[in-house]
Amino acid sequence: MTEKEMLKVSVEEFDRIQDYMVSCEKDSEVYKKLKRRYTALKVILSASGINLTEIDYIKE
Repeated sequence: MTEKEMLKVSVEEFDRIQDYMVSCEKDSEVYKKLKRRYTALKVILSASGINLTEIDYIKE
C-alpha cells in the first residue's frame, strides 16, 4: 500500500469514527473506545501533514 493510499484509508476511518462517536453517549464504553481510536488517528494524520480543520468535527 502506498503512502497516499494509507492516508486515504486513515482519513476515511477518521470520518467514520467521528460518525460513530456522534451516535454514542459520551459516558458509554463504546464512546471511550472510539475516542482512543479517534485520538490515535488524529495523531497519525497530523504527523502526516494532513490539515484536520475541515474534517475534525468532534474537536476533542
